[in-house]
This record gives sequence, C-alpha cells and structure tokens, in this order.
Amino acid sequence: MGKIEQNKEKKRRAILEAAQHVFLSEGYILASMDKIADQAQVTKQTVYRYFSSKIDLFQATLTHMGSDSEDNFFDHLKKPDAKDALEGFGVNFIHAHLTDNHLSTFRLLVAESAKAPEITSTFFSVGPNETDKHLSEFFADRLGLTAPDTAVQLWTSMLLAFRDSVLMGMPHPSDQQIEQHVKAATELLLAKTAR
Repeated sequence: MGKIEQNKEKKRRAILEAAQHVFLSEGYILASMDKIADQAQVTKQTVYRYFSSKIDLFQATLTHMGSDSEDNFFDHLKKPDAKDALEGFGVNFIHAHLTDNHLSTFRLLVAESAKAPEITSTFFSVGPNETDKHLSEFFADRLGLTAPDTAVQLWTSMLLAFRDSVLMGMPHPSDQQIEQHVKAATELLLAKTAR
C-alpha cells in the first residue's frame, strides 16, 4: 500500500471512529456530518468524499464496529464436536452482545427506529443476517435439521436473555453464569433436535 493509499485509509478510519463516537453518544437523528467532520478533524466535504450520505456512513460504521471485535465467534463452529462448537460460539456470542458498543447500538435502534426506520434495516443488513446464515448452515449440516431457521431463532433468543436483562438495568452476568446459561440452552436445543 502506497503512501497516498495509507493516508486515505487513515482518514477513512478517523471518520469511522468519529462517526461511531457521535452516533453512540448523540444518536443517529442528532448526529450530523458537520459534527462527525469536527470530531474526525476533517472537512465536511471530506466526509462526503468517503461516504455519500449519513445512512451510508452509519452502515460503514456498523461494519467497522463488527470488524473491530476481538473474537470471531464463527470460528467455534469449525470444531469437530457439535456441542463444543455451539457452546464456544454461544459464550462468545453473549460476550459480544454485552459490550458497551453493542448495548449502545441496541439502545439507539430501540430509541430512534420509529423516527428513522432506515437504521433498523441497515443494522440487519450488516450483522444478524450473517449470524443466522452461519448458524442455519451449521444446524442443517451438523445437526441434520431440514428447516433450521426456527431452531436458530429460538436458540439465539435464549442466548440473548442476558442482554435483555442488562438493558433493563440488571448487573452483567459473570463468566460462570454465561457458561452455565449457554450449556443449558445448548442442551435444550440438542435434546429437541435429537428426537
């Protein structure tokens, strides 16, 4: 990568990090390209050179936040033992959904989706569909389910129970609580699929 490309990437990353800060602290509706440009220390024209609209920047910011996460929980699905694979996935899936960034993003979606419905469709175009796709393939190939989508939805809903509690003001669960919860949810799933 040449110096020009490096500078462009550095500027693009600065805009995305500024956008993440502004979107999560002020919300999507109050966020403006001016505020994001100020935060990134670039001109508004520069922001528009990289991102054609606020919703385009929001989508890129969500993708950026997802790619910056430390762990790729899909890697667990490659483990040879299905139960181990699901449990490893489940623990990391819960941890990912209890990060400050994820919780702030979810609060933003709930608070503002009625006035800006495009943010919800943008969110689902970036993240959850990919998770459902990977899990549906795993449930079909490894668990032998012919119609895996319902099982995926039920299992991930069980895993997200802690996120819902934390969003309502309950304390974060301990690592041990998360592991026990994942084991129980996975055992229930496997017992139902074994029939």
